[in-house]
Amino acid sequence: MTTNAVGRGPGAEPARRAGPLLIGHRGAPRERPENTLPSFMRALELGADGIELDVHTTIDGVVVVHHDEVPRATAPSGRLTGKRIDALTFDELQGFSVRGMALIPTLAEVLAAVRGRAHVFVELKGHGVEEAVIDVIRKSSDPERCAVHSFDHEAVRRARVIAPEIRGGILFDRPIDDVSGAMRAADAIDVWPRWDLIDAALVAAVHGAGGRVIAWTVNRTEAAAELAALGVDALCTDQLPLLQHALRSMALPS
Repeated sequence: MTTNAVGRGPGAEPARRAGPLLIGHRGAPRERPENTLPSFMRALELGADGIELDVHTTIDGVVVVHHDEVPRATAPSGRLTGKRIDALTFDELQGFSVRGMALIPTLAEVLAAVRGRAHVFVELKGHGVEEAVIDVIRKSSDPERCAVHSFDHEAVRRARVIAPEIRGGILFDRPIDDVSGAMRAADAIDVWPRWDLIDAALVAAVHGAGGRVIAWTVNRTEAAAELAALGVDALCTDQLPLLQHALRSMALPS
């Protein structure tokens, strides 16, 4: 039976479970507006092992959860439309409405709402957000269940310097010749490849370096089964119920 580590910091003894973890990509975006509290709460209701989210900081230093640097949300006034999050105050941002259904939450609000019910994987989006993000995570009730990751591998390295107790992960969307070297350069423990870049050699290299492979974004049952058979540690998905059913119905290798 394949078993995968659920990290509680690089030096801690991990808990274990059978098969890959299922991570709600920005919550449950097929049912609720992505990266909002309703989306994250729905992912938890659906039994997600973790949630993945994106963060920026406002001009006054508040860490907020949203994907794009310019809000994909309705602004309260024309003068705020098209402004970047890092050019807005938190008070200004609170007037934005995501699909008319939810506000843009803070990272602190999301961590408080999750309260240890799932792992939280924080993608560093905004420039230079590492210190503010680490501060929020450290002040949360369950920081050991949080990890950071980014396409900006240097940002991951900086985060690990600030907080070596918090897992760091590197995202990529194209082949990397030396994945273990990329892990060392960023001091990363988790590796987040686009799902179709994963093969047995990559999984072996990451596991050999003591890391986890987290595939994104997996929305097909066939892909989920193939990745689970390869020993991938986690699947980040928009389709939690679909993948749950697929993994329950497949026979994992012993």
